[in-house]
Amino acid sequence: MKKIAETILLTMLVTVLMIVPTTITRTQAQVLTTPLNEGPNDLDPFGNITVSVNIKTIRSLEKNDLQIPSITKINWLGKPNFYVKVFINGVESTSQVWKRMKYVYTPDWSATLDVPDNQEWVSVRIELWDQSLAGDKQCDLSGLNEEPIKEDRGINLTYSLKTGHWYGDDSINNMEGWMYTSDPSGYGRLCGSDDGSIYQQDRDCELWFDITQTDPDGDGIPSWSEINVYGTDPSVNDTGLDMDGDGCPIEWEHKWGHYFYRDWHSHNVSHRWMYSDLVWNNHTALDPDNDGLDNNEEYLTSQWGSDPFRRDMFTELDQMATGPNGEESVFPQEAKELLRTAFDRRNIVYHLEDGSWGGETGSETIPFQANSSMEDLDNIYNDWFLHGDENNWRHGVFRYGVLVYNCDAAGGMTFRSDAFQISSLCMENKAKIPFLNRNVIYASAYMHETGHTLNFNPIPGHDENSYYPWQYGWWKWRPYKSVMNYGYMYQMVDYSDGSRGKNDLNDWSPDRMDLTSFQQFHF
Repeated sequence: MKKIAETILLTMLVTVLMIVPTTITRTQAQVLTTPLNEGPNDLDPFGNITVSVNIKTIRSLEKNDLQIPSITKINWLGKPNFYVKVFINGVESTSQVWKRMKYVYTPDWSATLDVPDNQEWVSVRIELWDQSLAGDKQCDLSGLNEEPIKEDRGINLTYSLKTGHWYGDDSINNMEGWMYTSDPSGYGRLCGSDDGSIYQQDRDCELWFDITQTDPDGDGIPSWSEINVYGTDPSVNDTGLDMDGDGCPIEWEHKWGHYFYRDWHSHNVSHRWMYSDLVWNNHTALDPDNDGLDNNEEYLTSQWGSDPFRRDMFTELDQMATGPNGEESVFPQEAKELLRTAFDRRNIVYHLEDGSWGGETGSETIPFQANSSMEDLDNIYNDWFLHGDENNWRHGVFRYGVLVYNCDAAGGMTFRSDAFQISSLCMENKAKIPFLNRNVIYASAYMHETGHTLNFNPIPGHDENSYYPWQYGWWKWRPYKSVMNYGYMYQMVDYSDGSRGKNDLNDWSPDRMDLTSFQQFHF
């Protein structure tokens, strides 16, 4: 009887399996050789689409009036313990905690989600948090909110599977078509200072990120765009292809030439391109952000994070080798961070090539000289920056700020429109003065000389009568709180914002700061 019952149950099970079709979940489908196709509206018929939010860099932007690197008001107990929350279509992912780090350059963390292939729009939210015994606090990544009372420190985005672009609290600032708001911090970069809180302790941070999706050929252009926009093969990697011959390849023009257009009557959103690899553009004559880098140069520097619609500043830092008696010329790492923070919170993204980028044309260690004359500086410039080639593409793209051991002319000086030096011997002597911080000294001097490549004119307090409190100029020009003022040199790392009334000037104003003046090549 038992055997008969087992036979009946087995027969019924086989019958059910024959009648009911097998269902494969999307998670299971990922391991199949032939992925599931989601019907005629599938945006990538070559495979399932997963979306990834990749965190690239995290930095505190807090201004510390004491300029003491270990103190931060993000975390009163010490340096921040950053972690990230990412929500893709509402599904939360939380990163590991980067403990006691103000600057996280290699987070190596992504949030990934398998999304419906037949729905173009994907929602993304990014939050930055600081873990603390006093309670975790959310850091500020957002710019100005549309609602005056609203304070959302995170950012919300809408991502397109068709083109691989997004809009919302971060967008391409090309000013074509429609924009919710302008985004001066740039595409793929978030800046908590955009809400005007530069000089407030508002837990301001910057975060660099990218959003990517499954791409069969790995060229960064989604299959839908390859098929419907360019007519290229989604299975062939088109990186470097320049169909229109304008010097900027398809992957660069696809990323930066795109904008969203919204019909305010129907509220429909469509895709358009200001630049396209199908239409020739004179990129050598285009500099939409007026930072001195034309679009071809923006492409050449894109490997280091440049943005054609947000101002970038590139500077090469070469340092002199150690002398026979241990004479060192080493620019402190924290001084580099102070420089980067000063410019980045103003959305002039500061790129200091100090040798950490790699490459044959990067930062150099130049031979030691106990004293460097003006002639020596010219030789260093020609041999170690231009490498003997006046047509070197970096000429007119990078500034050159060299750290020598000692200079006969001065402890710091600008000797060309695009080149300056500071002396480590002078900086170390300043560091012996009580209450001065060594990192601030180096960064302040370097920022002062950089200011001379920005064409500040006039410069209050830039004379011999402004160094000390007993001098007339020191008191007269106190409202001009800038490293360009000798009365503030070695004590701060900032330019003035013009908020102090009479005898003050706003160095950060585009009317005063000329990022293109270093290309005049005089001196």
